[in-house]
Amino acid sequence: MARTKFGAFLAPHHPIGEHPMLQFRNDIRFATRLEELGYDEFWVGEHHSTGWEMIASPEMFLAAVGEHTRRIRLGTGVISLPYHHPFNVAQRMVQLDYMTGGRAILGTGPGALPSDAHTLGIDPMTQRDRQDEAIGVIKRLLAGERVTHESEWFTLRDARLQLLPLQEEMEMVAASSVSPSGMTLAGKYGMGVLSIGSNSDAGLAALPTQWGFAEQAAAKSGARIDRKNWRVLMSWHIAETREEARAQAAKGLMHWHNEYQVGTLMRPGAGPFASPEQALEQTADVEGAAAVIGTPDDLVAAIRKLQASSGGFGVVLGFVHDWANRENTNRSWELVARYVIPEINGLLEGYRDSRAYVIENREWFERAGQAVMSKIMSHEGAAAALKAGMEAGVAMRSPNAPDLNKAAKDLK
Repeated sequence: MARTKFGAFLAPHHPIGEHPMLQFRNDIRFATRLEELGYDEFWVGEHHSTGWEMIASPEMFLAAVGEHTRRIRLGTGVISLPYHHPFNVAQRMVQLDYMTGGRAILGTGPGALPSDAHTLGIDPMTQRDRQDEAIGVIKRLLAGERVTHESEWFTLRDARLQLLPLQEEMEMVAASSVSPSGMTLAGKYGMGVLSIGSNSDAGLAALPTQWGFAEQAAAKSGARIDRKNWRVLMSWHIAETREEARAQAAKGLMHWHNEYQVGTLMRPGAGPFASPEQALEQTADVEGAAAVIGTPDDLVAAIRKLQASSGGFGVVLGFVHDWANRENTNRSWELVARYVIPEINGLLEGYRDSRAYVIENREWFERAGQAVMSKIMSHEGAAAALKAGMEAGVAMRSPNAPDLNKAAKDLK
């Protein structure tokens, strides 16, 4: 497979307390910093309740990010299609594509929060079917077709976009969790996959079998899918040492789990942690843990293990959280860019090979030393200076030093 790409997934999951305007601005700065560090993608979600997830329009937010960046690709992670008329989704994404210079990716989902669906009067039992229906319509609209479609929840009459995407073909992605629904949709329509479920223990356990659902659906529909368009979500906090990483993230991890995952979302089977130490033990210190809290080497090992167990994927997306303070969080993403990304993609192998080759071929240095020595010995002043230096007790320190030091002793 091609080199693995890296990006960030901002749900967001921000603790309640900070001024919303300042939080939005910091998230924009964060995306800008990711581009400076060489990350490939930045994803933003859509939510309308719970207090912690406070971006209601990923398209609007990504348009603002687009004004501060030039290269990083920008994905909606995700637009909850049952909440919107498909024609409006298609139009907004086309506008985002132009405003960002052709960098938009349309990530879709059925809607993750029951509280959002309740607010909009949507029966959760209908959400996945509506996502399926909307994707089919949006793909036709983005292809330039004129569409007439009658549904129980939206209507289109001779509808055609008056402006098509700036990209030749805008990439579309379906969110996938533990169930086969997202993978099946991706295969049915030939889309990419955003495996959000891999951020949990259950999701990680299901990951090795997930791609098979997409392949089965693609074979049935005649669509084409590619693992390079499979994005896998991972959680991490990285520092120079494991001790530092654990000390920086423990309290924030506990707060996030207890207040949001348990206290707000009431995740089935999840209970509160009694201490930061317990949070670390159950989140990052067990086999197949959903989070890596440690060093760059720890994350490299986790990614390689996941690549092997899943059969391979194209993009690693780091889950953006506030387990650590802002300074240490930014440092974590910097360490991943500096040490993890080049290691995973083999960018350092040429350096290591060159070093080993030089070490294994020392005869070059011997010959070079002989060449330098011959010139010194043929020049009366240089030979005298060399002899004087040795008499003063000055040893030569260079690749040719053994030859020069030996010659100087001979001059004595």
